Amino acid sequence: MNPLPGFSFDPDLPKPLVRREFLKQLAAAGLVTMGMGAPRLWGAAPKVIAPPAKADACIVLWLAGGMAAPETFDPKRYAPYEKGLDYKRVLSTFPAIPTAVDGLQICQGLERIAKVMDRAALIRSAVQPDLGSILHSRHQFHWHTGYVPPQTVACPHIGAWMSRVLGPRNPVMPAFINIGQRLEGVGESEELKAFTTAGFLGGEYGPMNLPYPDEAAAAVRPPKGMDTGRFVNRDREFRRLVDANPHRDQMSDYQQESMLRSMDNAYRLLSAKERAAFDLSLEPKEAQEAYGTTRFGRGCQLARRLVENGARYVEVTTEYVPFFNWDTHGKGHKMVEEMHATIDAPIAQLILDLEKRGLLDRTLVVIASEFSRDAMIEGRPGSKAGDQSFHKGTTMESPDHYGLHRHFTGGTSVVMFGGGVKKGLIYGATADERPLLAIKDPVSIEDMHATIFTAMGISPKTMFEIEGRPFYATVDGKGKPANIFG
Repeated sequence: MNPLPGFSFDPDLPKPLVRREFLKQLAAAGLVTMGMGAPRLWGAAPKVIAPPAKADACIVLWLAGGMAAPETFDPKRYAPYEKGLDYKRVLSTFPAIPTAVDGLQICQGLERIAKVMDRAALIRSAVQPDLGSILHSRHQFHWHTGYVPPQTVACPHIGAWMSRVLGPRNPVMPAFINIGQRLEGVGESEELKAFTTAGFLGGEYGPMNLPYPDEAAAAVRPPKGMDTGRFVNRDREFRRLVDANPHRDQMSDYQQESMLRSMDNAYRLLSAKERAAFDLSLEPKEAQEAYGTTRFGRGCQLARRLVENGARYVEVTTEYVPFFNWDTHGKGHKMVEEMHATIDAPIAQLILDLEKRGLLDRTLVVIASEFSRDAMIEGRPGSKAGDQSFHKGTTMESPDHYGLHRHFTGGTSVVMFGGGVKKGLIYGATADERPLLAIKDPVSIEDMHATIFTAMGISPKTMFEIEGRPFYATVDGKGKPANIFG
């Protein structure tokens, strides 16, 4: 569906999929990938020259569910709630506040982040295609892999690309760590698993998943009371079970060996001094208080410790759970107010801590979400029954209607710190009146990936040969980095 009247889309985009068919195609891609041999850098094309790396590590702060740009980093005309408020008057439900950059404003509730925006490049013109139904799953897959699902093979996550192409910064530290997202017991869990993977690159390049930051220390030590000999025997038995996998005949030797290498890497970490980086209880009390007690806040603090100890790519998420956190389909203003409080102090503290330790210049920190939201009552004004509207009129009769609800792909914000970006930069712009489309320097998903890869020293044209076919870091190698670097 089109989110706004007059907002047209490419008719060649994938047709809407029902969830069952979508999952079937994702599963088929996974099975195909299991049988694939070793990917190798493509040798039939002219040599790809990697750009000089501006960053050694990358932290992505993933505000899952659809962070509304007009409620965060791109404030528009503000109208406070009142009964009978016409939706046309509302573009932002928070007033704008000044930042450390002259002339740059962001939304009230992000006062701590406002003070560090002079270290940031703010992209206000990120755009995504309309992917039809199953929006969150498909857009999150697209953002994290660079490819619109479903594909014929399992696509690697952006963190897996960095793990494979750049290798580990520290041989005992996992190169790719995912913090804060449960992959079981939440809505759309199978879809989340589909992109939280190294895909055809092999299991050794996949993520170490830490859903609860406070439990991270337990993930890198043997079970309590287990002596060394018993632990070694358990590891040996687990390897035997992996080798006896009933799907073994469907797996290539490369995929099987990659899985075993991932176990070697995990085993090595368990006896390394760096495992202390996973223990948040070692942080001073005042440092813990600065990040707060939320999972996201604790995740940001953990990310800092992991990067300090050699992690290559760390993602921290507010967690995607349908209709919670940034998935503001109802009570939008109240929910965003809560999310402001969740992210403001931890993000600002992370930037200050990295800077204090001399790590910010060589660490790219990215704040992003799958798409924005439009300040409208859920569903079209005057919508017919069955359109899942909270309200069928054009005015807001309850505070529940006040906020940004409907998915919007025409223009959103991404914030980048460190990693060679120009400080205090505003890049691109969206219209000041509905529809809030990107009207200057639009940045597509391919271009966003090219920007991140370029900062990390990976060419957007990097490609691997998979079963005789090229597979690029950005689609067809055509991603162009945004002009945000100093």
